[in-house]
Amino acid sequence: MGLIGGSVLRALAAAGHDMVGFDADPATRGTARTAAAEAPPSARWRIAPSVSAAVADAELCMIAVPLPALETVLDEITGRGYRGLITDVTSVKMPVLDLVERYLEGGSQRLAGFVGGHPMAGRETSGFTAADPRLFDDCAWVLGLEPGRTMLGDWLDLADLVTGLGARAVPATAAEHDRAVAMISHVPHLVASAVAEQAADPLAAALGAGSFRDGTRVAATRSDLVAAMCGGNADSVRPVLDAVIESLTAARAALDARDPISALRPWLVPGHRVRSAWPATPGEPLPMRPSVTALLDLGRAGGWITSVSKDRTTVTAVRPE
Repeated sequence: MGLIGGSVLRALAAAGHDMVGFDADPATRGTARTAAAEAPPSARWRIAPSVSAAVADAELCMIAVPLPALETVLDEITGRGYRGLITDVTSVKMPVLDLVERYLEGGSQRLAGFVGGHPMAGRETSGFTAADPRLFDDCAWVLGLEPGRTMLGDWLDLADLVTGLGARAVPATAAEHDRAVAMISHVPHLVASAVAEQAADPLAAALGAGSFRDGTRVAATRSDLVAAMCGGNADSVRPVLDAVIESLTAARAALDARDPISALRPWLVPGHRVRSAWPATPGEPLPMRPSVTALLDLGRAGGWITSVSKDRTTVTAVRPE
């Protein structure tokens, strides 16, 4: 029940769901119990004393742990006899998918249903005390959709749940997700750390303002979390980081030119163009009949889902203009 797990617990409880939370740390469980007692009656949750008690009557289990701990937790949950729908919030998806596949090998069927997830909402702070029920307002929440693997009904159930929290459900395969987050999350974490390291000089720290604050904010994230997500997505991070290094090398060469100002201008244009166009302007919400193919095409076009009909026959889709 850290930042993401704690925020999910608070948000779903505030939305009227009957929530049960568990954390391996007794101090975190104590903090969460105190917070639950202070919450409005309509938005309270319960803290279980054990994993088995947490999942005993659950329809959905959301695992919110770093990648290295996922297998242990997943094994414990399924070993307690839980056979409901499972999702996660891990920041990489291919290693999670590979793990889930092992649970299904040989017809063991230890997982009744699984939909990988990743809410693109975070802060440099961590722990249950940082949890915020409004954290997911208008955030992109990736929901894994694997042709021939993911049950469409399970996906729509999760999409209905997260859009009910104000998030935008974005369909994508695990491989597509990992390539995308390498570009917009994982490599930026590495770059932010590298830039922040250069500002150890007291005068530089005293002069730090907007560009340093915004460009290095995520460098304050716990190092073990950054290592887990970047290292866990190494196959996708490597080519993106190589491209950034190559681009920075070109900038370094421009500084050696006789006229470095003129040499830097064309180097700066592509980044300026991309950043100035972000975020994309959303188009009009339109009804769409959900299918695996249609949903994945929507995600690849940069679109998302904002709601799911009660009978699951239509979704409201938005594409960028």
